[in-house]
Amino acid sequence: MDSADAIILDLEDAVAPLERQSARQSLVDNPVDPNRTIVRVNPVDTDDFELDLRALRQTGYRYIMLAKTETADSLAKLAGYSVIALCETAKGILNAPSIAEEGNVVALMWGAEDLVASLGGVTSRLANGHYRDIALHSRSQVLLAAGSAGKPAIDSVYTNITDLAGLKMESDDAQASGFAAKASIHPAQMPIIRSSFLPAQSEVIQARRILAAAEKSGGGVFAFEGRMVDEPILRHARKVLARAERSGTCPEADSDVSTAEALSGR
Repeated sequence: MDSADAIILDLEDAVAPLERQSARQSLVDNPVDPNRTIVRVNPVDTDDFELDLRALRQTGYRYIMLAKTETADSLAKLAGYSVIALCETAKGILNAPSIAEEGNVVALMWGAEDLVASLGGVTSRLANGHYRDIALHSRSQVLLAAGSAGKPAIDSVYTNITDLAGLKMESDDAQASGFAAKASIHPAQMPIIRSSFLPAQSEVIQARRILAAAEKSGGGVFAFEGRMVDEPILRHARKVLARAERSGTCPEADSDVSTAEALSGR
């Protein structure tokens, strides 16, 4: 249960420039499940991009992550593919709303380190591991852009592999804020991400109780256990149940054996 829901085969930063042709050939020669695989390609303004596409045409992969997506126009070069637009430069963050509206874009993701590098900075995080303000602003911008377009947003990776407590805190915040998934860079991170993106048994039970009380209330705002409940609260409850149903687990199951909405491989 600790495997990812999808993997990313990276042809960009994870591969040294001189090794990229070998990586492309490996992509062609070693097919894996195309329904659970995303191929990360190089930016559209690079020679590697066209070479990546040439290799992709020899495969059955249809999900593409476009590194350093910066403009909506660039998505036309990936017509026919379902694209996760990776906004990780200043230009890409500012253009996230128009990028999200493109028809072949199925999700947005953001990247912190490339973003800060594009601004001339040196690190996206403070000494305590928390994001700097510019990274938090960019994270929110991508989430809002995706939400406005009715598309999911994927939270960036947590690069400190050994800091599981920090990962947990950030994963909890991502889920609570509205991110649909969080990327992982190491198998040890997957159980932590899973525990954040699935509702606990107590949450499922409480959501059902609130919705049952709403049916009896006759509509409108009502009080439930000393708390005001209106339509936004009911939407939260419905989403909790939807997350539990997508996991394929019953409400009585513990959250640590459920299926997470998390990505891996970046």
